[in-house]
Amino acid sequence: MSLPPYAQLLGLRVEPGDSGVPRLVMPFGNAVTGRPGFVHGGAIGGLVEMAAVAALRHALADEGVGLKPINLTVDYMRGGRDRDTLAEGVVVRLGTRIANVEAFAWQEARDHPIAAARINFLLSR
Repeated sequence: MSLPPYAQLLGLRVEPGDSGVPRLVMPFGNAVTGRPGFVHGGAIGGLVEMAAVAALRHALADEGVGLKPINLTVDYMRGGRDRDTLAEGVVVRLGTRIANVEAFAWQEARDHPIAAARINFLLSR
């Protein structure tokens, strides 16, 4: 699975998730540090966007489909601490031209997210 170059900048790695959807892991480090001991909000926003892209790529199973984010809303729920941050996306609706995806980021427990996102993509087939 190919992800945009921003995923590499964030140091993301892809692991299999519980439901078969790709799970992204963002290790804590200088590249993603905000205030001391916390993950930068922009890095968390980038992580959930990349998780949405990974989930959509997995659902499409076609690398030839172009994805263009139309809008992105991130809800920050709590600060990300100095440890690995995980994220997965869920494709809510996959149409011919538009896809609606949700993504969640967490650290200690999936049911205790640090951020959630809703992203709409324009698909070019």
